Amino acid sequence: MSSSLEKLYKFALLEKKRNFDDRAVFGGLQEILPAWVAEARSENIDLKIIAEISEKIENYKSQSCETRSKTIEDILELIQNNSQVVPARPVAETSSYLARNIKTPMDSNQGIGRNDLIYSKMLLAPVTSITGVGESIAGKLAKLGITTIKDLLDYYPRRYDDFSNFLPINHLEFGKEVTAIGTIKSIASRPTKNPHITLTEAILTDGTGFLRLSWFNQPYLENVIKPDVQIVVSGKVDRYLGRLSLNNPEWEKLEKEQLHTNRIVPVYALTADLKQRSLRNIIYKTVNYWASRVTDYLPASICESAGLMDMQSAIFQIHFPDSMEDLRKAQHRLAFDEIFLLQMGALQQKRKWQSNTAQSFYVSDEWLQEQQEKLPYPLTSAQNKSFQEIRADLSSGIPMNRLLQGDVGSGKTIIAGLASAIIIQNGAQAAIIAPTSILAEQHYKTFQNLFSSAGDFLQLVSPDAIQILIGDTPAADREKILAGLANGEVKLLIGTHAILEDVVKFSNLQLAIIDEQHRFGVKQRAQFRSKGVNPHLLVMTATPIPRSLALTVYGDLDLSIIDELPAGRQEIETHLLHPLERERAYSLIHSQIKAGRQAFIIYPLVEEEETNEESKAAVNEYERLKNDVFSHERVGLVHGRMSQEEKDRVMAAFRDHELDVLVSTSVIEVGVDIPNATVMLIEGANRFGLAQLHQFRGRVGRGVEKSYCLLVPETIDAVENERLIVMASTNDGFVLAERDLSQRGPGEFLGVRQSGYSNLRMASLSNIKLIEQARYYAGEVFKSDPDLENPAHRNIKPLIQFHWNEGQGDIS
Repeated sequence: MSSSLEKLYKFALLEKKRNFDDRAVFGGLQEILPAWVAEARSENIDLKIIAEISEKIENYKSQSCETRSKTIEDILELIQNNSQVVPARPVAETSSYLARNIKTPMDSNQGIGRNDLIYSKMLLAPVTSITGVGESIAGKLAKLGITTIKDLLDYYPRRYDDFSNFLPINHLEFGKEVTAIGTIKSIASRPTKNPHITLTEAILTDGTGFLRLSWFNQPYLENVIKPDVQIVVSGKVDRYLGRLSLNNPEWEKLEKEQLHTNRIVPVYALTADLKQRSLRNIIYKTVNYWASRVTDYLPASICESAGLMDMQSAIFQIHFPDSMEDLRKAQHRLAFDEIFLLQMGALQQKRKWQSNTAQSFYVSDEWLQEQQEKLPYPLTSAQNKSFQEIRADLSSGIPMNRLLQGDVGSGKTIIAGLASAIIIQNGAQAAIIAPTSILAEQHYKTFQNLFSSAGDFLQLVSPDAIQILIGDTPAADREKILAGLANGEVKLLIGTHAILEDVVKFSNLQLAIIDEQHRFGVKQRAQFRSKGVNPHLLVMTATPIPRSLALTVYGDLDLSIIDELPAGRQEIETHLLHPLERERAYSLIHSQIKAGRQAFIIYPLVEEEETNEESKAAVNEYERLKNDVFSHERVGLVHGRMSQEEKDRVMAAFRDHELDVLVSTSVIEVGVDIPNATVMLIEGANRFGLAQLHQFRGRVGRGVEKSYCLLVPETIDAVENERLIVMASTNDGFVLAERDLSQRGPGEFLGVRQSGYSNLRMASLSNIKLIEQARYYAGEVFKSDPDLENPAHRNIKPLIQFHWNEGQGDIS
């Protein structure tokens, strides 16, 4: 028998002989536990045995005599059953079994020591391996997405109640969250008027005053909290019959280590049949044992340089913080990790993409100058810079992987057109995918006019060499298009998701362009790229994204920004109106319609909600506007519950000026080009974010006539809404994007991108300082050791695979 087990066995026998008075050793069994655990680990005793014994001893002091008797018998039996165990490995058989049977991405990592590897694998053991967690509790935890030990460590509190400040009872104040210590003077239960509710009341005193405590439907407390017992209580001070009270307070006996009172208490999201105290106890047990065994993957040099808390402390402090400052440090460390690992994944994806080869495409400066002179207007300096970056990519021999970001009306389409022209001039094919048929048709008309011999400008190819493929394309036309793609006669294809179908095969696709990229998922983008062999890829967005956010979220892409509008483009006059000034807006629309123009009217809802009478909805307001306000005009309706075909039909009618006013929800925010529309009236404007409002505004002002954007909030108070005031003060989408990021977070910028950023639990992408810090250190590590072969960096590699699913990273 090992020395540590033999000692504990003797202590247990002596404790049994003394009738379980917890005096077999000085200070009690709990006091020797840390030293015993350290000795047992140094002797390589089975971790499972250590954990079981620790869990039995750690609450020994507060156990009843009967419970202590069972605890001691269990410990003696455990030691007897394992007295012949002579460990032959760094970690005993239980751990080895887990190491053999729990497969993780870490299996391939030779840089992690065996103990670290086994501990890491053991974190993936089921929750039932924790003493006290049976199948029933495991089922409840599974409803919260918790199935492993690691899940428990990663299940962060949703908030914290600060019960860390003791106050004497005579200093308690109504409405305050407090912690008090005292002695129970009396306790009793009684029925209430409701036959299903029992009230248990106790009086607590600390010598300075008396405090009433009450609990509902917990009569068993009479047998647990008896008179003369000292307890700690925490809760919000209420008042009952003029006296201070605590209703349903958290409580613990004074001699116990406080988890639920007298500290900053974690509060977790629950499922219906799991109690807060039970979950808190399970997580404490898990964190207390496992936090110190988690390997810190970051080199100490980075932690020190970046001022980061070590991982082991961060895990403990995020669940059971000793102070608000420790909680803040833990949150910062875990948030840093999320951004750091995602950025490392993005850099790896970028490197992987750049390791491929692609066909190089060149055109002479003279040819390019000749084509640019044929354009309807000269390129702005920002357009020219972006185009030169794209031109360099196309000639590099490495697949282009670039995000072209530009404000509404900044001229991204013409840059995409020039890039396509280089590909077409070299005899290859290009394709553009758009999220809607109306947008695809818009691009088709633009490129026919730009490229074809029947157009007004470059005249590079015949009209038949440019085709459009959407869901409504007739079967005969579809067959002709598919044949033209396969034999190379079609040089430029514009379309919707129909392009992604298996039957669509290109002869030599060399440039794939995605418009409004946030409307496409990772798999769709990958499908599009697979239509060619390492084609050059250009993704475009009209949603201005703050540069710091773009460099992080799209860290695998090169970034081009068009941050100025073409010469002569008029600013849209934006006004914030009082809800009672709606008639002024209608008058402006009437006057614009008389002048031959058109107008949008946007509503935040499709139909009215019973719970919010102030919110106007498109369907209801459409009827009122059509029959009353604009009874002599042609009014149309489009909203998200309509089929795509219905929406396209209405939008086409508006585009063709068959409608004067279009009533809509947010479905029109992106891409629609109606040059004749000059008024954008946004009802319930306070319900939208700045980025979305700016996109709405960008639907007008696309022609030569002066245009207007009118913002009408729901209530008088909302006129003071800071977002709306900012919106009315500037037309610069990048200024608005920075403000929106700080106010509402990054949700509106991310769309359906699926590379981990929408699943961040601790980091906020509005924390620019954190983003830049994590990006800097990720860049430094990657620059010095891209393959992560340095022993100090090898622990990073497997964690990237947890945070960034390999092969699923978004490289578009």
